[in-house]
Amino acid sequence: MLQIRDLIWGLLFIGCAAAIQVEITPRQGEISVGESKFFLCEVVGDAKDIDWYDPSGEKILPNRPDIFVNRGDETMSTLTIYHANVDSAGIYKCVAKNGDKEAQATVQVKIFQKITFASAPSPQEFNEGDDADIVCNVVSSPPPTIIWKHKGSKIQVDKDVRYKIMDNGHLQIRGIKKIDEGMYNCEARVMARGEIDFKMIKVVVNVLPTIRARLSEVNATADIGRSALLACDADGFPEPTVTWAHNNIVLETGDKYSLNEDGSELVIKDVKKVDEGDYTCIAKNKAGEKAEEVSLNVFVQPKITYLNNQTASEFDEQVTLTCEALGDPTPTISWSFENRVFTEGEQASWTRPDKYESLDRNIVVRSHARVSSLTLKNVVFTYAGYYLCIASNSIGQDSQHMYLEVRYAPKIQGQVTVYTWEGNAANISCEVEAHPGASVVWFRDGLQLPSANTTNMKIYNTQTVSYLEIKPESQNDFGSYNCTATNVMGTDSKEFLLIQAEVPSSPDIQQVEPFSSTAVVAFEEPDSMGGVPILKYKVEWRLPGQDWTGSEHNANDEMTTITIVGLKPETTYEVKMSAINGKGEGESSPARTFKTEPVQYSFTISAEIPTTIAATTMAIREPSAPVLEVKVQDRGNTLKVNWIKQDDGGSPIKHYLVRYKAVSILSKEKHVSDWKPEIRLPHNSEYVTLNGLDWNTEYEVYVVAENQQGKSEPAVISFRTATDPTTIPDAMDGGSGLGTGAIVGILIVVFFLLLVGVDVTCYFLNKCGLLMCIAVNFCGKAGPGAKNKDIEEGKAAFTKDESKEPIVEVRTEEEHTPNQGGGGPTEPNETTPLTEPEPAAADTTSTVVNLLPCTATNSVAESFSTAQSSPASESTTLTTSASSPPNAAPANSSPKNSLAAQSSSHNVNIQPDVGPLVDLSDTPKVPNPSPLVSEPVSPPSTNADGPQSQQDPVKTPDSTQNKDSQVEGPTKDAPNILCSDSTTPAQNDGKTVKDDNTKGQTEVKNTTDEVKTVPNEAPQTNGNESKA
Repeated sequence: MLQIRDLIWGLLFIGCAAAIQVEITPRQGEISVGESKFFLCEVVGDAKDIDWYDPSGEKILPNRPDIFVNRGDETMSTLTIYHANVDSAGIYKCVAKNGDKEAQATVQVKIFQKITFASAPSPQEFNEGDDADIVCNVVSSPPPTIIWKHKGSKIQVDKDVRYKIMDNGHLQIRGIKKIDEGMYNCEARVMARGEIDFKMIKVVVNVLPTIRARLSEVNATADIGRSALLACDADGFPEPTVTWAHNNIVLETGDKYSLNEDGSELVIKDVKKVDEGDYTCIAKNKAGEKAEEVSLNVFVQPKITYLNNQTASEFDEQVTLTCEALGDPTPTISWSFENRVFTEGEQASWTRPDKYESLDRNIVVRSHARVSSLTLKNVVFTYAGYYLCIASNSIGQDSQHMYLEVRYAPKIQGQVTVYTWEGNAANISCEVEAHPGASVVWFRDGLQLPSANTTNMKIYNTQTVSYLEIKPESQNDFGSYNCTATNVMGTDSKEFLLIQAEVPSSPDIQQVEPFSSTAVVAFEEPDSMGGVPILKYKVEWRLPGQDWTGSEHNANDEMTTITIVGLKPETTYEVKMSAINGKGEGESSPARTFKTEPVQYSFTISAEIPTTIAATTMAIREPSAPVLEVKVQDRGNTLKVNWIKQDDGGSPIKHYLVRYKAVSILSKEKHVSDWKPEIRLPHNSEYVTLNGLDWNTEYEVYVVAENQQGKSEPAVISFRTATDPTTIPDAMDGGSGLGTGAIVGILIVVFFLLLVGVDVTCYFLNKCGLLMCIAVNFCGKAGPGAKNKDIEEGKAAFTKDESKEPIVEVRTEEEHTPNQGGGGPTEPNETTPLTEPEPAAADTTSTVVNLLPCTATNSVAESFSTAQSSPASESTTLTTSASSPPNAAPANSSPKNSLAAQSSSHNVNIQPDVGPLVDLSDTPKVPNPSPLVSEPVSPPSTNADGPQSQQDPVKTPDSTQNKDSQVEGPTKDAPNILCSDSTTPAQNDGKTVKDDNTKGQTEVKNTTDEVKTVPNEAPQTNGNESKA
């Protein structure tokens, strides 16, 4: 212990006696301009003072901002240089003192300039075609080497004269193009330090705008409320802005002008004449601007600004009508009166208005600039009326009417002679034309009418006509009457004659065309009408020496023939005619004789009839076709078809048959419609009226005369109805719409599709309708939903065998369950089931319907058996039947009862029981074969030995219970459990089927293999076959 203490004191004495040592870390330093760095001065030994000195030898004080000294403890001190600059370089010294002992150390600080991009803006923009100077100013010490790169490659200035690296490191591109645009890499390197840095500079090349006007000139019409569109398209980079200017004023969107988003389209609203001029489209971007002029030409529709009514007097030397109009281009002015048109340089007379030329030159048109005058010389009263001034140019036209009033003395017109007879009132019309209106006075023999002594005369005045009504009482009332009209311009008078009317003269019979029972009389009207119109024609005929028989026919302008009917064949007649007017009947024409034609006969000679009798047998022929004519009624789609009876063929006409149809000609194709229903008219009919015809449609009319022998050849006539007055002319030329037949057909198709939709809905929802009936009667199916889904897919049970999989064939059969009654074992035949009929349930029909879908999935009793056969033909049949109430039928029921029960079941709701048939070829053999338990609807097939029903009688359930493999199932609660979820396969999975003889266990499982539905099929069970 004493030795360790002596050693420690000895070491302390030696340390104190040793010299002080100083060391600076790091030993040398390089500082980049602007960076900061510290140096640590460590002292070994006991030192009271540790000081730092700058390169100039001055002690570094603590309060200096750029250099800071900090003594951490007694053995170290720190020198920190902040934001070094070039002046901070030099040798720094750290001095440690302790009394008379001193030690120092130095460190050399070097200041260098790190690569710094003093000026390298991005992006840098240039105009296309300019010499671009891409700026990249780099500062470092020593100066760096500048390398330019573009698109990842170094720019080789010696290979492309367009590029040049300037002394200051800038990159110059002569005539820069748009393709030179992109990112440029300015890279600086200092080889002494291995320092490298770069700056990416984006170069943008701006393209001077190009501008193009869509239309250099735009035409517009003023004062019609329309707009004008001026448009120009500008391209450039960056996208130029487009503005419009007019008269050095920049246009903006407002009430008058409208600009779209990019300014390329200028809309001038409600164009006026003052809007005409040049509009400048200006496109501007960073590269500069371009301008394009668009001219707007504004045209003005003609507008009549001056046109006044004029007044003149008849026989004035002339009158001038003046019309003034504005418009651009200057309008041309023309005049028209009624159907005559007058223009400058043309003269017209009232005598030859169609040529506009006349020697008298009574009408002269003169035009100057915007004014036109129409001069009418030697004014007459016919000049009065409305004159139309028409101003027109290439833009449009304007027209206005003016009225020329011509004052003239009365002028009397009207029929001079008037015919009447005693007791028949007649009107003498005095038509007066005068302006101003005239007063009319009637005179006779210098006395004004009516006088006090005249009671058979009356005067009725209208604005232009004065009527003198006279009812002659004697011959004295016939004679001359004077009408005098007076106004401020003068007086006019005229004599009218009232003449005694006479009966007409006789018509002139030109020709009589006889037939067997009729005759057509052609005539000309009388030479003298007697002064009044003919009202009727009277035709009379007779046998020579007998009384005359006549008929009267109303007269019309087109009447030239009259048909006589009811004549006898091969008979001579006399005929005469007379005319009837208001005065009375005139003289008859001279009688004219004619003979009717004989009836045409045909003779039939028969060996069975004596020749003498056969020769006198006459066959009456059919009548001749009538002659038709059509008359259009007041309404254009109603026509009257008249006919004239011809030869009746020797037998009276029974009736006329009329039918017609439309024959429309559309698109140069003939479309013939069906005949309208036949019209039957009596024998004495002479016409038929067809109403409600289609407008502007061609029709064909057939008229047939029928007598006892038969029908005549049809008389055919065609006509076209008038145009519908309510139809727009343009629409008449278009295509026709759907006809009535097409519309009816469309409605029938729509109705049929609706019925099909309803029937399909009923089929799937309510199991009814036409489709349901077809499915049941023809296909043997009850429709979707009538069977349970599991029965449709099929149920299969098979015996599990580890060696190989069984072959499963599933078949479904529809069976009818008897409703009432039961019996003992019966001998099966072709119409009885192979199992005992189960007694019907005591519930109603609806209950059976509710239970059956459930039993299709989970049956109450399931049994299967194997037939005695070779291993190759071994099969297992699984039969499923609906559960029945416990009151089963007695075992000693007779076949008759069984048949009766089966037949009675057809009167109640019959529900099918479906039994899946499973073929398990590898199922183990069963020693004792058991009869099958099934209820097939169809009769079983027979073998060569006879019907199957005679060899395998059906046993009662008690006798076959030990031989049949029974699958116990719920009996009481079966409907509730089985109907809870008919689609859940877990209810049947895992059932165990026990056989009392073999004591073996077979697992029955559901399967979704292929299901074959075999309705009405009963496989044989004789020999090696199984039967269900």
